[in-house]
Amino acid sequence: MPIEFASSARSTVGLEWEVMLADPVTGDLVGRAPELLTALEEQSAAERHTVTGELLTNTIEVTSGVGATVADAVRDIAAAIAAVRRATDPAGIELLSAGSHPFAQWFNQRVTDKNRYHKLIERTQWWGRNMMIWGIHVHVGIENRAKVLPIIGALSAFLPHLQALSASSPYWAGERTGYASNRALVFQQLPTAGLPWQVATWAEFEGYVDDMTRTGVLADPSEIRWDIRPAPRWGTIEVRACDGMSTLSELASVAALTQCLVEFFSRELDEGRPLTTLQPWFHRENKWRAARYGLEARVIVDPAGSQIPVREHLAAVVDDLMPIAHELGCAEELAGVRTILRDGASYSRQLETADAAGGDLHSVVQHLIREFRAGPERSAST
Repeated sequence: MPIEFASSARSTVGLEWEVMLADPVTGDLVGRAPELLTALEEQSAAERHTVTGELLTNTIEVTSGVGATVADAVRDIAAAIAAVRRATDPAGIELLSAGSHPFAQWFNQRVTDKNRYHKLIERTQWWGRNMMIWGIHVHVGIENRAKVLPIIGALSAFLPHLQALSASSPYWAGERTGYASNRALVFQQLPTAGLPWQVATWAEFEGYVDDMTRTGVLADPSEIRWDIRPAPRWGTIEVRACDGMSTLSELASVAALTQCLVEFFSRELDEGRPLTTLQPWFHRENKWRAARYGLEARVIVDPAGSQIPVREHLAAVVDDLMPIAHELGCAEELAGVRTILRDGASYSRQLETADAAGGDLHSVVQHLIREFRAGPERSAST
């Protein structure tokens, strides 16, 4: 099954951000996206950004245009959020983002009335109905299709790092899960979701898609839900491993790290150097560790099984990538990774907020609402 890979400028960036709609008083989710989307979609038609619906009616997704730099894509996202606020503020709806909502229940949510969503729920049943999860997707342009699968293989070793930085789902349906990213383990229950199969060439990828299409698993490649996947329509590699980022500045930092890693691996290929890949069992263990411990995880970093705290490894990687970041124009955004390492990711701020409020998860929602408007804060009182 031949799959065309669109032409794309090297290391350009596109962003997708899934955003929750909530009642400003109770903090609970509200399924009001359908009443907003017709106007928002029409208004965004002439813009670089887009505003669309998602699986559940409590969610709006904003996407950027193709950015030559991370800053370009982030500006698009900021413009999209501003447009959404012009609709949600008068309607009495608040916005927030995280990998999960602290206390909302799946059985209170409505599925968006689209055939593909109804088909997904019909097939996946209870697990599909439980997909109360929010994430970000980072696209990076690849100029040569032959590079796509080798870069995905190498970049997979850094998915736990990205997952730890973005981890923001420590609560699930009112319970403290003990995981920094409960979303990471819930999402992989869907068909074709989770870590990618290790395929080395485009021909092998086409063979995978052919197999899955002939057996009725896929209708087209867009139904591959891997944590990192080729996006043939856009000519990109798409990283999907991250929880929903709670702030725009943190979204920018994760995007910059992703862009710089892809560019680094692309340069290695240009020089004829093979890219290192880890054993699939190491990838699986690393994903679990990052989901469980977030930035406190120890990750396996090479085929020999060497282990290092993810904070320490991230700090070193950021230092190594900073020259590339300067060339790509994202040094400021990449430096934001150091801020996350210093101050903690969203999951830790949520836990601190709940502890300060005696376990009250409504305070966590209000904390996330404030953060989405103003940026990271260390506690509910700041």
